[in-house]
Amino acid sequence: MSTLEEQIDIDVPAKVAWDCLHRVEDYPRFVGGVRNARTEGVHRAHLDIDAGDRVYRLDTEILDRGQGRLMMWRTTNGAHLQGTFSVLPLDPEHTRVQVRVEYDPDTVKETFGGPKGFAQASAIERLVREDLRQFKDLAEEERTEGKDSPWPQQKP
Repeated sequence: MSTLEEQIDIDVPAKVAWDCLHRVEDYPRFVGGVRNARTEGVHRAHLDIDAGDRVYRLDTEILDRGQGRLMMWRTTNGAHLQGTFSVLPLDPEHTRVQVRVEYDPDTVKETFGGPKGFAQASAIERLVREDLRQFKDLAEEERTEGKDSPWPQQKP
């Protein structure tokens, strides 16, 4: 299993970043390769992902922990992927979002294609960094709209 960790500081309050992470229908706006995304019941989401000339369908389970500070996710079909998003307030108007993704390089290569080993890890790292930059842009653009999360928050 390989682990990738990245972070980005965003000029929005933590609640805005948290709510933005939970708007699954917006994932195509900031997650590379996601063509379509929708919630499916409580704590589940479905993603259609473009990879080369194929579309992959991934179902995920999403759980909230830490009173609006930690979102855990994992795929429930296809390539085994899992990870966390941590939302850390820096001050009332600034937030750090940390991403941790765990994946098996061989499984990702078999499922989505592409190079193996270091080249694949570098590509995944670049993709996650770009996704974070796009998330930052989206959250900062929408910070004044006050959209709420569609997910009920779980108690730790």
